[in-house]
Amino acid sequence: MIKPYTAVGLIPTVRGIRTRADIKRNLEHLSHLVKAAAWLSSLDLPVKLIAFPEGALQGFNDEVLDLDHVTFARECAIDIPGEETDALGKIARAYDSFIIAQAKARHPEIKDRFFNVGFILDPQGEVILQHYKVSPLFPVEHSVCPHDILDWWIERYGRNLDAFWPVVDTEIGRLGIMMANEGSYPENARALAMNGAEVVYRASYPHPATGNDIFEIQSRARALDNNMYIVAPNMGTYYLFPEDDTAIDTFGGRSFVINYKGQIVGRQDYGAGSTYVAGIIDIEAMRDHRARAQWDNWMKDLRTELYQIVYEQPIYPKNLYLEREPMKHAEYREKVIQKQIDLMHERGIWVKPER
Repeated sequence: MIKPYTAVGLIPTVRGIRTRADIKRNLEHLSHLVKAAAWLSSLDLPVKLIAFPEGALQGFNDEVLDLDHVTFARECAIDIPGEETDALGKIARAYDSFIIAQAKARHPEIKDRFFNVGFILDPQGEVILQHYKVSPLFPVEHSVCPHDILDWWIERYGRNLDAFWPVVDTEIGRLGIMMANEGSYPENARALAMNGAEVVYRASYPHPATGNDIFEIQSRARALDNNMYIVAPNMGTYYLFPEDDTAIDTFGGRSFVINYKGQIVGRQDYGAGSTYVAGIIDIEAMRDHRARAQWDNWMKDLRTELYQIVYEQPIYPKNLYLEREPMKHAEYREKVIQKQIDLMHERGIWVKPER
């Protein structure tokens, strides 16, 4: 039986990087933040899971500054495993906890490209799962995702849930990753749940989408729809460059731990600094609910033959970056965003506004 335990989500201050070496300063800050968060949170039940939000290692300068993809891949992206995961592995061993984190990282078989990769370390510090983000923040994020090179990806990894939404079975439950904008689409959470996920990481999300409740509504809905826990820490304040002396709260706080009924069991509204969120994970209670509920263990009633009709016609173009590097902001707006809106109007799915 898995005893209830505490999950901690860090809410760190981060400094955007110019080179991979700049990550070390963020790692040093994270090591101090973990010490405070894990010690105080363990005064309740033992901490067994520590989540580092998306952006905690590198920030988001590739997006904010509309940087060249190849240059960032060469100078700022990491390797997994690598020296950064080794540093996080020391934290995992020190606190006897699983760690979930994220980084812009290279793929060992693809030159001059980087992906947005979520990864899980076990308490021995070993990388036990890597998830390549399938829904980047499309207007601005420069990461390649599996759908952007779909034909290559399927040839390499197959066409199955593990290839796109992997889940790892551990001593604290089945863990999966749904980063940031991935949680904006219910299909990603459902795919993880269909692959057995019980505790899912969902971080980070920018303001004003936190302040206007989007982040909370989405995260709670994904947990409720699939009867799974969501650990959703957001970022703290952001320094654009390592040497800057004034930080900006671009994320707006609102970090959560959410249970399998969509209820918030850990909440931290503060985001203008470094802090953390903590909540209790009770895997056995969740499993019991899934096994004994008659109605609100929803997934048992999926009418999959009907829902397949919804997705028969493709919408977003696959293989967008199979032969080229990702677009910069202006080109993407012209060649993808506007064409996708036009497509929705042409199919009659959306009605054009009169003004």
